[in-house]
Amino acid sequence: MSHSPRITPDERRYLRELAVRQRACAAQPVMEERRALWYRHNALRGERPVIVMEMDTFEEDMLPAAQCTSPAAVEIERNLLRHIINCELIGDDKVVPDYYAVGWQIHLDEFGLEIPIEHATDSQGRTLGYAWKHPVKTLKADLPRLKAATFSVDRAGTRAWKSFVEEILGDILPVKIKNESLRWHVAPSAKVVSLMGLEAMMYSMLDEPDEMHALFAYLRDNILAYARWQEAEGLLTLNNDNDYTGAGSYGFTDELPAPGYGQAGPVRMQDLWLNMNSQETVSISPRMYHEFIFPYYRDIAVQFGLLYYGCCEPAHAIWADSVSRLPNLRKVSISAWCNEELMGEALRGSRVIYSRKPSPIFIGVGTDFDAEGFRQHIARTLRAARGCYLEIIFRDIYNLSGDRAKPGRAVRITRELIDEIW
Repeated sequence: MSHSPRITPDERRYLRELAVRQRACAAQPVMEERRALWYRHNALRGERPVIVMEMDTFEEDMLPAAQCTSPAAVEIERNLLRHIINCELIGDDKVVPDYYAVGWQIHLDEFGLEIPIEHATDSQGRTLGYAWKHPVKTLKADLPRLKAATFSVDRAGTRAWKSFVEEILGDILPVKIKNESLRWHVAPSAKVVSLMGLEAMMYSMLDEPDEMHALFAYLRDNILAYARWQEAEGLLTLNNDNDYTGAGSYGFTDELPAPGYGQAGPVRMQDLWLNMNSQETVSISPRMYHEFIFPYYRDIAVQFGLLYYGCCEPAHAIWADSVSRLPNLRKVSISAWCNEELMGEALRGSRVIYSRKPSPIFIGVGTDFDAEGFRQHIARTLRAARGCYLEIIFRDIYNLSGDRAKPGRAVRITRELIDEIW
């Protein structure tokens, strides 16, 4: 965002109206009940599963048409509307924040070379499809081209943007700097695919195993250097409250920050939740995962306070020998392709939360909502996870086919089933 953004008087009035609506949502008594529920849940004392309907991928179907036109006003408008619409139309267990968040403006040159991206639009004009132009052809030839990551922060730009937002709505919603730069950053296998492609990664584990280990070690070191730089610069912010800390999950906990943290800061890596996944390696064997992936993920995870592991990849095949051994593990993603019953048995009585991702097809495919099929799908989860600490997170829903009521209906049915079965 420019250091000198502009909005019109009408946009300013409208944004203040939205800020009042968000503040009203945040002040609802149910929000405090949800906060308490999340704290008990993450502390392994929860009495019922928590429910999250992640709206990011289908928000175009949920949010009203933008009333603002200037870039700065459009950004603020959408950020406010996300919370308002979720509160008014979905009613899951997300807590509407009583503040407006801005992020540090950080520049990261991760590899010292460019990875061009070619985008494609769908029939609705959305740029969902893309392809990388992979710069690494073979590791033996191209690994030396990769450079140590470099980073910088625009403090003046960040503070100017914060002051700009405060001038518009700061008397209604406080404006806070929240650092989310690591939210999806710590996924080494995804970085490998962006550099060389999925097929080349698979072949290189066989054809160039030493170089593949060197590549993962390089990525591990780059990730840790980036986090340590932020720590030294005082850029990290705590994510132990109403903060996105995993694949759809939230970080409410009294276990962080870690002992030794001073209220004057700075925040350390060990004071934070970490989000990691390795979706790209779903097709390799558990033995190869343990050899090529696990050691480098372990080295990163041990530096942080609590860990959320996984996204869409099924965890059951790599659970016993690898994922269960990751340091500080508190939540594991049980995706739509995961063996629910096996993971229920593995997690029952443990200190790891069963973070279920139901299939998105019931909400995201077709114009008709198959309520009975959905009920059976969720009921299976509730039975498989009985005796575990369970959270149900709906995500990767890309189209509502014009029916804005489907997400809220799915949440209501899930609540009914929890009351019946749990």
